[in-house]
Amino acid sequence: MNPLRPAALPRGLYAITPDDLDPARLADRVARVLEGGVDALQFRVKGGAPLEREALARIVKGLADQAGVPLIVNDDVALSIAIDAAGVHVGRDDGDPAAIRARIGPQRLLGVSCYDDAARARTMIGIADHVGFGSVFASPTKPQAVRAPLALFAEARATGLATVAIGGIDRGNAHLPIEAGADAVAVITDLFGVDDPAASARTLHRIVHAALARRDDARR
Repeated sequence: MNPLRPAALPRGLYAITPDDLDPARLADRVARVLEGGVDALQFRVKGGAPLEREALARIVKGLADQAGVPLIVNDDVALSIAIDAAGVHVGRDDGDPAAIRARIGPQRLLGVSCYDDAARARTMIGIADHVGFGSVFASPTKPQAVRAPLALFAEARATGLATVAIGGIDRGNAHLPIEAGADAVAVITDLFGVDDPAASARTLHRIVHAALARRDDARR
C-alpha cells in the first residue's frame, strides 16, 4: 500500500490549512507546520476558481508527500481524486457518504463531519474511516458552530469509530479531547495563525502524543 494512503487516519495532530489563496504564503506556512511535525494534513481552501484551488492543492500535496504526511482534501471529492490525495473529508451538505465511498473506493480515507450528532456518527459505521465532532471549544474559524460535548468521543469510540476533535483546539486544551477518547485533534489557528508555526506544531504534537500515551497506558 502507498504509505501516504494509510489504512486509517493516523492518530495525533491533524493540521488543517487556512483558506489562503496566496501560493507563496500558503506554501511557506504549510512547510513550516510540516517541519514542526504533524500526523495528517487537510487541504481546506474554499475560495478561488477550481483551477486555482487545484494548483494550490498540488503545491500542498507536494509538500505533504515530501514530509511523508497523508493529505486529505476538504469537501471536494473530484479534487481529491485528481491530485491522488490520501482521502477526502465531507460535511452534511457535501453529498451522501455512502455514494462518496463508492466513488473514491476502499483505498482512500473518508472522514465525515458529525458536529454534535452521535446518531449521525453511528450511521457512518462501515462507510467512514473516521468522524469529526465539533466545535469542541469556541472556534475563531467558525464562531457560530454548534458545540460538541467531549462525552461524544467516548460514545463513538465504544462503537469502534475513530474520531477527530475540531474547533478551538490549541496548546492549552489539546489534551482534553484525547483524554475524552478522540484519536486525533484538528488544528488551524494555533498552527497557521501564529508567529512560529513550526514551534507550535512541535509543542502540539508533543502534547497530543503524550496524552495518547497516557490513555493507552491507563487501558493496559
